[in-house]
Amino acid sequence: MRLNRFSILILTLVFACGASLNASAIAAAKDKDGQTKANKVTVKIAKSPKKPKTVRVTVTRSSEPAAPSHPSFATALGLRGQHDELSLKSSVAMVVNQDTKEVYFEKNSSVSLPIASITKLMTAMVVLDSKLPLDETIVINADDVRIYAKSRLTGGTVMTREEALLLALMSSENRAAYTLGRNYPGGISAFVDTMNRKARELGMEHSHFADPTGLMSENVASAEDLARMLNAAYQYKMIREFSTWPDLTMMIGNRPQKFLNTNRLVRSGDMNIGLQKTGFINAAGKCLVMQARVNNTPLLLVFLDSVGTQSRFADAVRVRDWYERMPLGTQPIRRIM
Repeated sequence: MRLNRFSILILTLVFACGASLNASAIAAAKDKDGQTKANKVTVKIAKSPKKPKTVRVTVTRSSEPAAPSHPSFATALGLRGQHDELSLKSSVAMVVNQDTKEVYFEKNSSVSLPIASITKLMTAMVVLDSKLPLDETIVINADDVRIYAKSRLTGGTVMTREEALLLALMSSENRAAYTLGRNYPGGISAFVDTMNRKARELGMEHSHFADPTGLMSENVASAEDLARMLNAAYQYKMIREFSTWPDLTMMIGNRPQKFLNTNRLVRSGDMNIGLQKTGFINAAGKCLVMQARVNNTPLLLVFLDSVGTQSRFADAVRVRDWYERMPLGTQPIRRIM
C-alpha cells in the first residue's frame, strides 16, 4: 500500500493550516528564552547505572493522553487500529534482520508517513559527514528561540557541536538539532538539501526531509526507508553511543539541568539496544526506531503512529518476545537492501 504524492500534499496542507493559526502563540512564547546573554555550558558526561525493569506489554487507556486536535496522517488514511498477528498498537511496523536484510514482520511498511524526531538520525549523519569540527562552539541564537519556543536551552547558550549532537540524539532537543543545521555551510536550506541527497543515496525512495528537527509534517518516510536509514546510521559509532546515552547533566545559566533519554527501554536496560530514536508530533503519532539484539540476532525495528505514550515501547517488547519464540527455520517474508 503506497501513499501517492497528491495525498501527501493534501494532508500536508491540512496540517499547515493548523500550524499557521498557532504561529502568533509560538512567537509570544519566547519571553525569557529570547535573552542574548551567553550561558556557559558545562557537560558532566556520566552514565547513570541502569536498573533493570520490566516494561509492560499492555497499556491502560486511563494513562493515555487526550486525543490530539488533529488526527495523525495514518488515522486519516484509515491505518490506525488495523489488526495484526502480534496485536501491535502501532499503525506501521517492520522487523528486519540487519545481517541478512530479511523481513520477518511488516505492517503497512510501504506507506510514507511523517516521522517526527526520527529525522534527527539523518541530521546526525549529515553533521558527521560534513567533518565540521566537533569541538567548535555554536550558540543558541534568537532565530533558534523564535522558531522553537519550548526548550531548556535558553537564548545565548553556548555549547560545542558535539554537545549539541548528543542532546539532539539522546533527549531529542529541537533547538540543538536546528542550530546544528543553521551552522552548516550554506545554512538550513543547504543542510536540508544534503539530507535529501543522502536519502537518495541510501535508496530511500519514499522519503522527503524539510527541516533538521522533524517538527514539520513534511518530513516523511516509509518503514522500509527507515530500516535503510537505521542501518546506515548504525555505521556511525557516535550515533550509536549518543542515542543510547541514558542521561546527562548540564550547567545552563549556573543552574544544573538534567536531560534524560527519551526511550524508556534505554533507561531501564530492558533490551540490548545498539541505536534508537523516538519521535512525536500530532501528524506522526508516537514513533520509535531501534537496532536491538534478540537471540543474538541484530534486528532493525520500526514502529510508527503508535497509540498512547508507552505503547511503542510495549510493541518493541512484544516483538522481542515473539522473535525469541520464533521456531528455527522460519522463512522470511522477503529481503530488502
